[in-house]
Amino acid sequence: MRAWWLGLALTGALAGIGMSVAQLHAMQRLGLSGLTVTIALGIIAGNTLFPRIASRTAAGVDFSKSTLLRTGIVLFGFRITFQQIGEVGWTGVVIDALMVALTFLIAVQLGTRVFRLDRQTSMLIGAGSAICGAAAVMATEPIVRGQAHKVSVAVATVVIFGTLAMFIYPPLYAHLGLSQHAFGIFAGSTIHEVAQVIAAGNSVSDEVAGIAVIEKMLRVMMLAPFLLLLSASQSARQSAGHAAGHGAAHGADHGASGARSGLVPWFALLFIAASALNSLQLLPAAFVGWLVQFDTLLLAMAMAALGLRTHGGAIRQAGVKPLLLAATLFVFLAVGGYAINRMVTHWLN
Repeated sequence: MRAWWLGLALTGALAGIGMSVAQLHAMQRLGLSGLTVTIALGIIAGNTLFPRIASRTAAGVDFSKSTLLRTGIVLFGFRITFQQIGEVGWTGVVIDALMVALTFLIAVQLGTRVFRLDRQTSMLIGAGSAICGAAAVMATEPIVRGQAHKVSVAVATVVIFGTLAMFIYPPLYAHLGLSQHAFGIFAGSTIHEVAQVIAAGNSVSDEVAGIAVIEKMLRVMMLAPFLLLLSASQSARQSAGHAAGHGAAHGADHGASGARSGLVPWFALLFIAASALNSLQLLPAAFVGWLVQFDTLLLAMAMAALGLRTHGGAIRQAGVKPLLLAATLFVFLAVGGYAINRMVTHWLN
């Protein structure tokens, strides 16, 4: 119990510091969220202080990395409502669905076939680029069962290329020939993090920022069906692998069955339930606001734990290939995303 409490205190302290640092004007200009700042602090502590106190804090750190992570994903549903779909229309829905599906599929195919990355890393980078950055990476990790350093690498790519998008997108507005509404849809459907979308949109106008955030939150809502489909796909792959090795011992069979049952993303179902409850507006606004703040703390503590469990050597070992994959996805999001935005808008309007 002592190790549990001390570990929670450690991740809580790092989360508090990370969220405070993220409020600084310089960090807000860069669009760095409290989650990304916290995982950076966690990595620093994980490679300096943590090894000396790991035996006394490991229980709480691992609890933060698992249970608090899943709880945070569930509460993330209180940030969005189904009514937001109506504000961007079917055009925004179709654009987001295409961008999420194509970005993730391209990530897995290029990552495993061209860049020779393992499937876990490719999926984590793909999820972060396709949906909502660090939060999507964290939500995908329990399903693909990626190690801490793979999660950290995926989050790092979100920070790098999402930050780059914040500086590149605003000057593009004058050259793309899009209305403010259309540019907001474009930004919201292609930039990685919510904070980065806000920063890029505000650099153009309040109208662009408002539309971009709605489109981005609609993209966030696709996290739950994405997790359900990914879980089904992973389970099918494991079943196929098990069938191929049917002659293995009964003990191996039991282990495989246990692995399959562990892939059910209960937190994704509760995420949908939280979104539905928030859409009905049955809870007081002040209470929902408190839940959102509490959720940010839980996610930040999970990020801190992931950082603490990440060793610099593992990140260095990952090499330049994850960055090349993320860069390719960034180009697709910007160039391919623009083309998809124009085509869908032409078809549906």
